[in-house]
Amino acid sequence: MFRVILLVALAAAALTTGALLLVWWMEPVRRMRRTLLKSLGVAPEAEALSPAEGRAAGLDFDGGQVAVLWNRGGSGLVYAFEEIEGGEIIVDGHVVARVRRGETRKSLDILAPDAEQVVLRLMFADARHPEFELALWDAAQPVQTGSPGEALRLGRRWLSHLEALLKG
Repeated sequence: MFRVILLVALAAAALTTGALLLVWWMEPVRRMRRTLLKSLGVAPEAEALSPAEGRAAGLDFDGGQVAVLWNRGGSGLVYAFEEIEGGEIIVDGHVVARVRRGETRKSLDILAPDAEQVVLRLMFADARHPEFELALWDAAQPVQTGSPGEALRLGRRWLSHLEALLKG
């Protein structure tokens, strides 16, 4: 009888461990990072993730490509750097910084510590998918990490990368 109880307890522990590993493996952030890695072929040098939206973007400088994902990594596109038209940071519906091919950069001139939403918009030379928006901060989401200031810093970093790519 003791052996049966021990076997049942061992089986329950194995099932619990397996379920916890599956939940860990399918966590949205991990899933999107794995998909970025698979899409680009290497770990992205710059990434932006929005787990609540199920969207992500990653840059591979050596491969000369950017990957954008939606549907929690279930769908996505990979663009060559030549297809990038520019990017914008949008705070509460207003474009506060922009970099576009053939234009001078509109620098970020606000801090917005109490912003409700900070969005990174990437623009591509693609008739079907000309824009990709990724919420870097959204106060309406139930779970938030970071702050509007951190989201603006991440957006500024992305615009710097895009500007360097567009000039190069």
